[in-house]
Amino acid sequence: MIFDTTLRDGEQSPGASLDINEKVQIARQLALLNVDVIEAGFPVSSPGDFESVRRIAQEIRGVSVAGLARAVEKDIDNAARALEKADKPRIHVFLATSEIHRKYKLQKAKDEILHLAVKSVKHAIQYVSDVEFSTEDASRTELDFLIQVVEAVIDAGAKTVNIPDTVGYAVPDQYAAIISGLKKNVKNINKAIISVHCHNDLGLAVANSLAAIKAGAQQIECTINGIGERAGNAALEEIVMALKTRQDFYQRSTRVATRELIATSKLVSTLTGLRVQRNKAIVGENAFAHQSGVHQDGVIKERTTYEIMKPEDVGYLKTRLVLGKLSGRNALKTRIKELGYELSESEFERAFEEFKHIADKKKEIFDEDIEAIIGIEKMEVPAIFHLESLTISCGPNAVPTAGVRLKLPDGRLVDNTTTGDGPIDALFKAIDLSTGITGTLQDYNIRAVTSGKDAMGEVHVNIEVEGKTIGGRAVSTDIIEASAKAYLNAINKIAVLKIM
Repeated sequence: MIFDTTLRDGEQSPGASLDINEKVQIARQLALLNVDVIEAGFPVSSPGDFESVRRIAQEIRGVSVAGLARAVEKDIDNAARALEKADKPRIHVFLATSEIHRKYKLQKAKDEILHLAVKSVKHAIQYVSDVEFSTEDASRTELDFLIQVVEAVIDAGAKTVNIPDTVGYAVPDQYAAIISGLKKNVKNINKAIISVHCHNDLGLAVANSLAAIKAGAQQIECTINGIGERAGNAALEEIVMALKTRQDFYQRSTRVATRELIATSKLVSTLTGLRVQRNKAIVGENAFAHQSGVHQDGVIKERTTYEIMKPEDVGYLKTRLVLGKLSGRNALKTRIKELGYELSESEFERAFEEFKHIADKKKEIFDEDIEAIIGIEKMEVPAIFHLESLTISCGPNAVPTAGVRLKLPDGRLVDNTTTGDGPIDALFKAIDLSTGITGTLQDYNIRAVTSGKDAMGEVHVNIEVEGKTIGGRAVSTDIIEASAKAYLNAINKIAVLKIM
C-alpha cells in the first residue's frame, strides 16, 4: 500500500506552503495516480489545514483520506470532524516512544506513554473503523518497549501500525531487523498492517523503506519528489519503480498508475516551488537522457543495454539522446534520419566532423544546428527581425519594464513596451509582442567569455515554440543586449523555418 503524505509531511518543507485550492488540485492528481491513502493534513494545526482536509475528504472518492492527530482528544475530535464526508476516512494518531523523546519532549514514563497510546486509539475508534497509530521515532525506541506499544494499540483497535524512522537515523539492515523483530514477537501482529515512514537525513529513506518491505512491511509512507521535513521523505516514485523494476527480488507490487508519475511530479514541483534536480531518479530531466557516445550507441541498438525502465512507463514520451561533444557517429546518424534527411557516407563524415567542431563550442547541439551542419542552413540565420534599440527600467521600487524597437523584413520599425517579473522577462515579452512569435523559455545561461570588468558576456537561451526547441546565442559587453540578441536569434530561426 502506498500512503502519500505530500500534503502533510511534504508541505512541511520550508517554503513549500500550499493554499487550499492547490492542495485539492494535488489530491485530485494523487487520486489519478491511484495511491491507496492520501494524508490530507493536520486538521487541528490551523483553520486552513482543517478546511483543506475537509474539502479533500468531501471531493476525493475511491481513495482513503487520512487526517493526522496527536494522541490528544482535541486533535482526534478535529480530525474526525474534518473527515466526516470522506469515502474512506482514516484517523492517523501519533505519539513518540523513544527514550530521548520521552525524557526531553514529553517528559513521560513508559507506562504513561502506553496508557496514552491505548486511550487515543480507543477514542479514535469511536469515529472511524480505520485507525492508524504511529510510534514516533520508532527507530530509536528500545525494541522491547516498541513491541509492547505495538501489541497494545493493535489490541485497542488500530488497523495499521506505523514504525517511523522520524529523524533518518536508521540504516537498512538495522531497520529491517526492527520490522522482523515486530513480526516475530508481537503476538497479534497479523491483525494489523505494518507501515514505515522514513526520512532522508542520511540519504537512506528509500533504501530503508525497501529493506522494510523485504522484512515484511505492507505499507510505505512517502511523498512525491521526496519532499518533506529537513532532507525530505522517501520518494514515492523511486519506491514504486524499484518494486516494479525489481519485482523479481521484492515479489511485491503496488496499484500505482506509474504513467502519471511525471505529471504528478511536475504539478507538485510547480505548486510548491521546489524544483526537481536534473539527475533525480525517475522524474529528473536527465533520468532518461544519454550523452555519452558509448551509451547512445548501446541504447540505439538495444534500449535495455543502458535503460532498466521504459520512459513511457513513468510518463515520459521517449528516451532523450543529448547530442554534444561526447556523442558518437551512431547518435548523430540516428538523429539526422529522425529529422527526415538521408546522407551518403562521405556527406555524413563531413557533417560529423563539423558536428564535433561545433560541439566543442556548444554544450548541447539542437535540431536547427544539425540542419545547418548538413547543408539546410549553410549561412548565418538571416535577420528576419533586427534589433534597433532597447530600453530597460528596473529597481527595488520599480516595476521592471522593457521597450524594444525592431526592424521588420519590409523595413518598417515596430516599438513595444511591456512589464515582467524582471528586466529579462519583460524584454523577452516585448520581443514576443513585436515579432508575433511567442517562445517559452527553457534555459537561460550567461557566462563571461573573457576576464576583467570589460568582459564580453555570452548568453545562451533555449526556447520552445510549437513543440520545437530552438537555441539562440549572442555576445556583448552589455548582458541585457546580449540577452535580447540571443532570444531574437532563436526567434529568427523559427521565422526562417516558417518561411521555408
